[in-house]
Amino acid sequence: MPKISQKALIILAFISIYIIWGSTYLLNKIAVTALPPFFLAAIRFFCASILIFTIAKILKMKLAISKKQFLNSILVGFLFLVYGNGIFVWALKYVDSGFAALLASTQPLFVLLLMRLMDNKKMKPKSLIGVGLGIIGMYLLVSQQELITSDGVLLGIFMIFTCVFGWSYASVFVSKADLPTNYFVSTGYQMAIASVMLATISLLRQEEWSSPLQWNTDVQVAMFLLITFGSIAAFTAFNYLLKKVSTEKVATSAYVNPIVAMLLGWYVLDEQLSVQSIIAAIVLLTGVYFITSKKK
Repeated sequence: MPKISQKALIILAFISIYIIWGSTYLLNKIAVTALPPFFLAAIRFFCASILIFTIAKILKMKLAISKKQFLNSILVGFLFLVYGNGIFVWALKYVDSGFAALLASTQPLFVLLLMRLMDNKKMKPKSLIGVGLGIIGMYLLVSQQELITSDGVLLGIFMIFTCVFGWSYASVFVSKADLPTNYFVSTGYQMAIASVMLATISLLRQEEWSSPLQWNTDVQVAMFLLITFGSIAAFTAFNYLLKKVSTEKVATSAYVNPIVAMLLGWYVLDEQLSVQSIIAAIVLLTGVYFITSKKK
């Protein structure tokens, strides 16, 4: 079997985080309508971690982890999967999946600002234009009258923004952090740690736990896809890319994820998009383009 080149792996990894992650907004929305959010996330990442470690063991991958790597995995697992994903899924109870994806597309703005603060990286004129457009786009998104009068929507929007900020910080941190060198194994540790924290939160919140056999078919299929593709394939690709290319380039998934999520939300769940949301999306994604496009 011929060895896949690094360039091909990078392209495949980008396809994974672009398309697969764009679909997870829909899958999470389907699952969270029937399951408590933290229970959902705990089951998803526990099952994914078991599968990852089983595959790693069969392929004789090195599973050893140092104390520093373990501590870093706790921090990253919390920011990415407990807060960045668990709280995000909770917020989907109040916000449409396509709209949530648009809010998440602000990630490159947060990454840029954090890199300026953490690495003292100067902002180029194009980046400043991008930040300005991003702020306008965010305002257009969240200032819609029909949203303000809806129960829980403003809280959902606020919590999604805090999730995006936490995810952005973790993205910058991972690019330099000491983590297991095998990206597949590193993903497994992050998910195993996160599943324990999410299960603890679920129990403290007294969420109702149920057997997968009791779930309806749509939820079972959604959970299967979230575990196999959304967790194992896409998140491993994400960890790989953070070590192989710049953080800003990885954040370009913000271009595609909202489009995939909006189309799927419209087609499958009959979610409606207002004209103001579409204008906001164009402004916001133009801002993202200015931030992440190659500077001469």
